Amino acid sequence: MGTYIPGTPEERSLMMKAVGINQLSELFGDVPKEMMLEKLNLPKGMSELEVAAKVGEMASKNKVYKTIFRGAGAYDHYIPSIVKQVTSKEEFVTTYTPYQAEVSQGVLQSIFEFQTMIAEITDMDVANASVYDGATAAAEAITCCVERKRSKMLVSGGTNPETLEVMKTYSFGADRELVVVPTKDGKTDLEALKSLIDEETAGVFIQQPNFFGMIEEAEEIGNIAHEAGAKFVMGIEPIAATVLKSPGECGADIVTGEGQSLGIPLSFGGPYLGFMACKEKLMRRLPGRIVGETVDVDGRRAFVLTLQAREQHIRREKATSNICSNQALCAMMSAVYMATLGSKGIEKVANNCYSKAHYAAEKISDIPGFELVNQGEFFNEFVTACPDVEKTLKALDDEGILGGLPVDGGILWCVTETNSKEDIDRLVEILKEVRA
Repeated sequence: MGTYIPGTPEERSLMMKAVGINQLSELFGDVPKEMMLEKLNLPKGMSELEVAAKVGEMASKNKVYKTIFRGAGAYDHYIPSIVKQVTSKEEFVTTYTPYQAEVSQGVLQSIFEFQTMIAEITDMDVANASVYDGATAAAEAITCCVERKRSKMLVSGGTNPETLEVMKTYSFGADRELVVVPTKDGKTDLEALKSLIDEETAGVFIQQPNFFGMIEEAEEIGNIAHEAGAKFVMGIEPIAATVLKSPGECGADIVTGEGQSLGIPLSFGGPYLGFMACKEKLMRRLPGRIVGETVDVDGRRAFVLTLQAREQHIRREKATSNICSNQALCAMMSAVYMATLGSKGIEKVANNCYSKAHYAAEKISDIPGFELVNQGEFFNEFVTACPDVEKTLKALDDEGILGGLPVDGGILWCVTETNSKEDIDRLVEILKEVRA
């Protein structure tokens, strides 16, 4: 990013003359008048003391929940204090990769470490420096799959609806066909998938675990995709991936996901972190940036940006994406989180999520009217029926508890390591009171 230096009146006059206008308002002549604002309704400037008081007053209107039982793509995990301690250092606080990247060896090394850990979690050969969020990563994967005679993408109906909308937008913009594969009992309908896949199918995308919390038959879906000559893409939850069969073991060609659960706070929905990884044969199709390791003229370890697929670095017709940066600070937060916990620590978090969620599911489904909607294996999210969703969530809200997400007349619950047995028992107690 460059430094903004406003032009002088003389410079502005010269620029207007060059483009053939007499006043700046002529630049907006094509904008309908009803869309134009005469002036912004902004208050007068205030002192720092006054601003602090005003912001504090506004912040006091927020409701902070004591306990959270909602996930659906954004998860409440414990973040060790070292994550903020390290990433808040002045030399690390950069939103993006520096444009004179090789000068910033420290930032490049942090990204390289992030890529390495993502590659290990996904069991892939290479990972990129990150993209904007998980939905963007999933949508970018479509382009990675497309070939000259194959452009249709099959996407499981078990995909997060918000991710699916972004994928549809990308496909619409590129004039590519996207077909949603229906679900059966909360999972991708394999027979429907077999009937929809054909010689024009570029790839098959599933989410693991899926939006309903169910663990998909990923290996079998991968085999179906490959037998038809299509690529297999898995959108994963990284904490769950440490205890489930890895995408590499399931035959995935490309892996995407949202990295928020790796040390990034909920933060009102962002900024978050999209990650992408793939097999070596597809690495030149990865969007954004990839940091590589090399040696300098003196033989010392060094890091460089390499294999950039953006149109500013290679011929436009060969570019696979217009993403030109990455979420460097968020990627560093995730790298510090993963390094702090280590592989055993993250597995312990995953096992805690799994066991507590199954305890909660058992207790909740024992309440009349709150039976599990889908039968089968799940990780830490599950859907139950609910006699009165609005009344139930209101009762929980009154107790400072954020309940699950309303879905199709039921509730999608989420349990993480932050939820104690006492939290779960209190949740069940309130549900029983609502049902009484």
